[in-house]
Amino acid sequence: MRFALIGNHPDGIDLARALSESRHHSATAPTGDLEEILADPAVEAVIVAGLGERAAALRRALQSEHHVLCVHPSDGTPDAAYEAAMIQGDTGQVLLPMLPGALHPGVVRLGELTRAVDSPLGAVQLIDLEIHAAERILIDTDPGGHKASLPGWDVLRAVGGEVAEVAAFAVHEEVDAVQPLLVSGSFAGGGLFRAAYLPGQAAYRWRLTVVGSRSTAALAFADHLHGPARLTWRDETDQAREEAWPAWDPWPALIDIFDKAVAARLTADANSEGIDKTLLPAPLSWQDEVRCLELDAAARRGVHYRRSVALEYQDANEEVGFKGTMTLVGCALLWGLLGLLVVSVWEPRLFWGIIPLLAIFLVLQMLRWVIPPGRGT
Repeated sequence: MRFALIGNHPDGIDLARALSESRHHSATAPTGDLEEILADPAVEAVIVAGLGERAAALRRALQSEHHVLCVHPSDGTPDAAYEAAMIQGDTGQVLLPMLPGALHPGVVRLGELTRAVDSPLGAVQLIDLEIHAAERILIDTDPGGHKASLPGWDVLRAVGGEVAEVAAFAVHEEVDAVQPLLVSGSFAGGGLFRAAYLPGQAAYRWRLTVVGSRSTAALAFADHLHGPARLTWRDETDQAREEAWPAWDPWPALIDIFDKAVAARLTADANSEGIDKTLLPAPLSWQDEVRCLELDAAARRGVHYRRSVALEYQDANEEVGFKGTMTLVGCALLWGLLGLLVVSVWEPRLFWGIIPLLAIFLVLQMLRWVIPPGRGT
């Protein structure tokens, strides 16, 4: 499969290199404008890796019915991710974020220890993430912008599950990429978490600690998520255990998930049926990108308003969009009915305008049964 690289983000360049070195793929840098690249029949997939206007390029790539791998964060707010999910549901192409952190073998192993029925750690009480660096830690969505993205959400969710509540504290009332940031909260399945982002430190540190009711496990990285990693914990007999992994290249694991997703899509198309959810790889999906952006937005609100933010998750699909639209239409209809009732006191003939308004609303409600749902992700 031939990929086209759009943009010059370092992660996109590294992924293009890994694709070129793989047996079944090739990747080329863009030689023209976006529309020219998307019109090339030889290009089957796109790596969206622009440093600016990333959301716009993502939208066009999906609308042109290409498979897409997109650098995280896809935008500064979740709105673009919601829209991308709905477009992908219509086109049926594969859409994945470049969030390989949860695929690291150390993170996978720690997640297995945490979720095991008879886990040596016991019930999870606290998950602590510490990231220290000499320079900035947060990820800027757009150079010069102010909506930075927080790294590590994918890792926290891989180990602790979905986040239910977020509280964030910063020096000022805005998240700043060069200032310390403290985020805390709770998981939907139980347990608390704390994430400390400390730039300007003399020594680098990337450490994830799980404190359980029986024991504690710690996963430490020597160089972000790409360097050597070491996991230490105590087993059921209170014996010290340790596992270590060498420097890790995240892109082959991401490419493998992409290939499996494409194979599942081709199998579903060959059978002329909707895609079988059991064929899709579980470790990574576009839903992870949506969740990370939602958590970023919650953290920014927490910093600005100095309060905790509860997360209410909804799937980004056409049904959710329909419900939201109907809510707006219903509110407008209510105000319209009240207006007609008031005006009809002076002009009784306007009272009969209530009937067509109600009829229009009922017809819109019936569309969910008349129009069949499209293919989901």
